[in-house]
Amino acid sequence: MDVESDVAVVGAGAAGLSLALRLARPPAGARPVTAVLLAAPPGPLRAPERTWCYWEEGSGPYDEALTASWRRLRVRSGDGRTLDAAIAPLRYKMLRSGAFEELVGGLIAGNRWVTVVEAVAERVETTPYGALVHGRGAGGDRVNVRARWVFDSRPPTRLPPARTTLLQHFRGWFVRTRHPVFDPTAVEFMDFRTPQPAHGLSFGYVLPTGPCEALVEYTEFSRRVCDREAYDRALRHYTERVLGAGDHEITGCEQGVIPMTDAAFPRQATARVFRIGAAAGATRPATGFTFSAVQRQTAAVAAALHAGRRPLPPRAYALRPRLLDAVLLHALDRGRVDGPDFFTRLFARVPAPRLLRFLDGHTSLAEDLSIGLCVPVAAMLGSALALPFTARRSTPAVRRP
Repeated sequence: MDVESDVAVVGAGAAGLSLALRLARPPAGARPVTAVLLAAPPGPLRAPERTWCYWEEGSGPYDEALTASWRRLRVRSGDGRTLDAAIAPLRYKMLRSGAFEELVGGLIAGNRWVTVVEAVAERVETTPYGALVHGRGAGGDRVNVRARWVFDSRPPTRLPPARTTLLQHFRGWFVRTRHPVFDPTAVEFMDFRTPQPAHGLSFGYVLPTGPCEALVEYTEFSRRVCDREAYDRALRHYTERVLGAGDHEITGCEQGVIPMTDAAFPRQATARVFRIGAAAGATRPATGFTFSAVQRQTAAVAAALHAGRRPLPPRAYALRPRLLDAVLLHALDRGRVDGPDFFTRLFARVPAPRLLRFLDGHTSLAEDLSIGLCVPVAAMLGSALALPFTARRSTPAVRRP
């Protein structure tokens, strides 16, 4: 199978689907471009379903696919102190990848500008006119896509050199209880009533979809992932002893690992091949949130293509947020700050809407300085001074379990 188009989008995750949808709906007066989206066929090569969370003001373009949304976040310290914060005018939103894929698939079905091809990209080759994507379909048949521009969302085989790399690794259970246990009006954003590891930090995370149903996750920020038994042991302790779930049924599971690194992810592989999404640095290093940055990045790429400009994806975050994250990661990794105390203090002293805007990289210098006064200044300053003398090292990328 040989296909030609202006654009080839490799991978149908959050970044690939978001870019394909924007290219399928060119704004009035824009220059349309044709695109091929290479999506892995159903089977072992397709990524398992996962949950994305993000916040935005008011209604958004994907609201009809949401599982739930909330106006309140809750943080609990290790000793049980509860911080309950309203986040209006923002809403915290839960989107399952399967629902997003179904929504985007329905919107681009039969579209004149975007074609979906079920194939796994094996190699991207630079050519005089652009690039050639070599792929394989479900039956092993060869698929070649010739395009002027290629946007590759596949995760790298190695992470770029970094001064600090921690892993945000987690396992979650979709839980249904016999009696009401969960507060469906608020997300348990960070619950530090979990046994803390020797290095890093851990917390519970609860996305309640009803009084008797929730996604309950155990999350660690540390250098190494756990085995499945360790995750399940921690989840059992948190669900049964901390949350007091009583009789419950586990209806599903999800598990993942997100690099938290101050590495500089390259946005361009060759003259005509670009990276998008997490592969291009869309993951916020200090938190692991990615979805909102993916939307900003793919919107900019689509606008450039529709205007006939060179479509280099923009950096997901400006220099100042990246530097602040590098300092925090260094301080956490070197044990300069106590993780649970650090995040609890932030939520106690900074209004939640401002803190969420900070996590999205949307605060001013004055706001950043005011937030900086709420953290251990001496410890953070020590890491800031140590950063220039810390060597960068490359590490293998950690795949989703």
